[in-house]
Amino acid sequence: MTVEVRRSIRRLGAGYSEMSALIGFAERQLYVYKRYWVWEIVWLFYSIVSVLSIGFLASGLDTMGAGSGGFDLHRAQLYLLIGALLWGYLSLVFMEAAYAIAWERWEGTIEYTFMAPVRRVTHLMGICLFAIGYGLARTFIVLLVAVAIFDIDFSHANIGGALFVLGASIVPLIGLAILTSVLPLLSPQKGEQMSFAVQGFMLLVSGVYYPLSVLPAPLQVAGAISPLTYALAGMRRSLLEGAGVGEQIPTAALLVAMGVVLVPAGIVVFGWAERRAKSLGLLKRSG
Repeated sequence: MTVEVRRSIRRLGAGYSEMSALIGFAERQLYVYKRYWVWEIVWLFYSIVSVLSIGFLASGLDTMGAGSGGFDLHRAQLYLLIGALLWGYLSLVFMEAAYAIAWERWEGTIEYTFMAPVRRVTHLMGICLFAIGYGLARTFIVLLVAVAIFDIDFSHANIGGALFVLGASIVPLIGLAILTSVLPLLSPQKGEQMSFAVQGFMLLVSGVYYPLSVLPAPLQVAGAISPLTYALAGMRRSLLEGAGVGEQIPTAALLVAMGVVLVPAGIVVFGWAERRAKSLGLLKRSG
């Protein structure tokens, strides 16, 4: 057997091992959610209530006279519902991946995970893989409930274009999630609360319920560099105006470019935070 063949076999074996580890981390997250399934039902109920509240808010505008004149009440309701649904999905993927480290510390498994002979990128991507799948499943349930209650008209929607943008948005979303997951490593006491603060700021500047033009100039700048801004705007274009895949290529390319920057940056920052936490003894559950 030649040296080249042996090297190829070793590379294939290493690739299979990494893929098994990737799926293993995603499966482990599933078991954690099974353990706390009652709480997941509570959060699912909260997600449904949040989206329905936005829909009823738009419906209530009619009683206040907002539906008169040139104001398109139905479009406004659809605009808000799309924002609520998409934000529910994007924030879920973002925060579930970001909270993974906090959960590891709480469960007392973080030291074992960090000592495992697995690449950190495999560990983090496995967590993100589960978060994406779980987020899609939960958002689909919320969408079914919203469609059953409100007269949602998707006759002008281009589902292919929306899915194209959604797929591209996952790349920078993973980068943001990894960057935010660093916070519990930096501070066992306040890191989780800071994750909530980051989520709230993203909600404020990403145009979830209103266009960026209504924000003060500094917040508009923050919104312009948020990947979620372009993800929401792109999917709204497809769902409200029927923009197809071809029209969404610039938006998808921008999102992927942001991801190409954010994912490596997140992994580098996470590696620094991990080394810092180990040297300072911050991995224990007690902090």
